[in-house]
Amino acid sequence: DNLSEALKKLKITTTDSTADSLEGCLDCLLQALAQNNMETSEKIQKSGVLQVFVNLLTPQSSCTAKVANIIAEVARNEFMRNPCVDAGLIPPLVQLLNCKDQEVLLQTGRALGNICYDSHEGRNAVDHAGGAHIVVDHLRSLCSKTDPASEKLLTVFCGMLMNYSNENDTLQSQLINMGVIPTLVKLLGIHCQNAALTEMCLVAFGNLAELESSKEQFAYTNIAEELVKLFKKQIEHDKKEMIFEVLAPLAENDVIKLQLVEAGLVECLLEIVQKTVDSDKEDDIAELKTASDLMVLLLLGDESMQKLFEGGKGSVFQRVLSWIPSNSHQLQLAGALAIANFARNDGNCIHMVDNGIVQKLMDLLDRHVEDGNVTVQHAALSALRNLAIPVVNKAKMLSAGVAEAVLKFLRSEMPPVQFKLLGTLRMLIDAQAEAAEQLGKNVKLVERLVEWCEAKDHAGVMGESNRLLSALIRHSKSKDVIRTIVQSGGIKHLVTMATSEHVIMQNEALVALALIAALELVTAEKDLENAQLVQILHRLLSDDRSAPEIKYNSMVLICALIGSEPLQKEVQSMAFLEVISKLRSHENKTVAQQASLTEQRLAVES
Repeated sequence: DNLSEALKKLKITTTDSTADSLEGCLDCLLQALAQNNMETSEKIQKSGVLQVFVNLLTPQSSCTAKVANIIAEVARNEFMRNPCVDAGLIPPLVQLLNCKDQEVLLQTGRALGNICYDSHEGRNAVDHAGGAHIVVDHLRSLCSKTDPASEKLLTVFCGMLMNYSNENDTLQSQLINMGVIPTLVKLLGIHCQNAALTEMCLVAFGNLAELESSKEQFAYTNIAEELVKLFKKQIEHDKKEMIFEVLAPLAENDVIKLQLVEAGLVECLLEIVQKTVDSDKEDDIAELKTASDLMVLLLLGDESMQKLFEGGKGSVFQRVLSWIPSNSHQLQLAGALAIANFARNDGNCIHMVDNGIVQKLMDLLDRHVEDGNVTVQHAALSALRNLAIPVVNKAKMLSAGVAEAVLKFLRSEMPPVQFKLLGTLRMLIDAQAEAAEQLGKNVKLVERLVEWCEAKDHAGVMGESNRLLSALIRHSKSKDVIRTIVQSGGIKHLVTMATSEHVIMQNEALVALALIAALELVTAEKDLENAQLVQILHRLLSDDRSAPEIKYNSMVLICALIGSEPLQKEVQSMAFLEVISKLRSHENKTVAQQASLTEQRLAVES
């Protein structure tokens, strides 16, 4: 009854009443909201009092703070946010941001923040009225004040900006362009003892850190130092988790990666790993995962990675090595991924292979052959693939038994594992004739490759299978290998590979086919004919878009194919001479010379 009375009074009071009776009505509303916010808010909406508030939101009125407080309270309900906008409350509230009264500023900040929460209309109205700009200016001017009232106001304003821009790229960009990031970082440094304000800053960072443009701005501040300092003080899991949520997106930036390493984040992460590795508590397991994942992320930056590698003598590198034999799948995974990241230049790879890392990775793979963890298999294979890139490592890794260890995963039905397995073998046999021959005669392997060459749902696996088939021929130059591939039905895939959209794959296919034609033409003749190789070569030579090396290798292949009677007939029937004579004037000298030679060969044969 009191509430209904107060609402009635409010509707008539604004024009002809004393400030005292107005105060009484507003107090009654605040009391009712404290008892039952939702029901009271519904009554306020139905009464039409929201429109009345527009005239009460003036800097001169003594009731302004209470009115703003009531709006802040009703806007805690989702169904009240649009009515607040429709009643025209945003422009007068934004105007109040210019007043000097701290209580008015506090309640106005709360009201605007609550209206913006998850409300597209609320945010648009605040944007339209220019509210964000004034709040950012307030943050700047209040930033260094550490009295309780100022800190409370700073917390409310941070919260308001967070609700204003949450999950809205356009408004986040607007705040970044207003220069809010350096101010927030400064706030964090000055007010790190104030838990509520610190928390608000962290949520605001998490909100902004996803945007690429924000990372560039963060990189010019001392955010890394501040976050690491704050992180070291935390005991509670939730608080650490909150800082992690800011660190992860920021650590995607290479400059910030290095700053975080220099600020001592790695030592914090290693400490967490040590404390949580043997725990089965849910929070500890989550922390172990987050810390080790973040560690791997820091190693993705070239400078930060090299700094932590320290020529293979670094304590961080040594600690990460100890994760690989661990019993925790999470640590095994992080350890293998970290090695893959350290293995991004030849110097590091050579050092690691010389210091026994290969055996550790093979032991790890061995633990995951039967019903193994797919992510660990994938990570360990990634590391081995990277380590196999430097020429000097290939023979060492082959003699250590890496090819045999990798072949155990041929049965895998998981495309990520298949993809890395193929890549590792391809790296290992590069210019290693003996190994290429041994693998190329392995019927089980070749049959699996032919099967995967048809994995249309997994383009990566399909591409790598084709490339490995070609590599087995190119590096072994072995008749036995060619016969194995012919018998397993691999020829048609090499011919298809010659039409790939990737020049490097086209070229690898043409070189392998030329070796087949030179070494085992009779064996492969039927398959080459069925795969319509001659027609494909005609198309490649006629196409102006074909790269010079494609044209060159296609002509070399034509010269080899005319050693077969049925294939020679096909060549003659397709007017190759016409196409090739045009290539004699090709701008690339090697292509032009090969065109002359090919023309002579074809003329002789005809």
